[in-house]
Amino acid sequence: MSKKDAAATRRDFLKLAGAAAPAAAAAVVAPAAAKAAAPAKAPAGLRRTEHVEKYLRSARF
Repeated sequence: MSKKDAAATRRDFLKLAGAAAPAAAAAVVAPAAAKAAAPAKAPAGLRRTEHVEKYLRSARF
């Protein structure tokens, strides 16, 4: 194996390692992100807070 071939082999290894590390990290994080992305179902309509009640009282005709 010549010095040039050894350098090419190391270079190829580093390219592969550089590309594989982010892919492995994404594979580990993706399932956790998918669970976190599903929000709890919020109730429909307005939440009856104090300022909403004040507005609704003032908007009556």
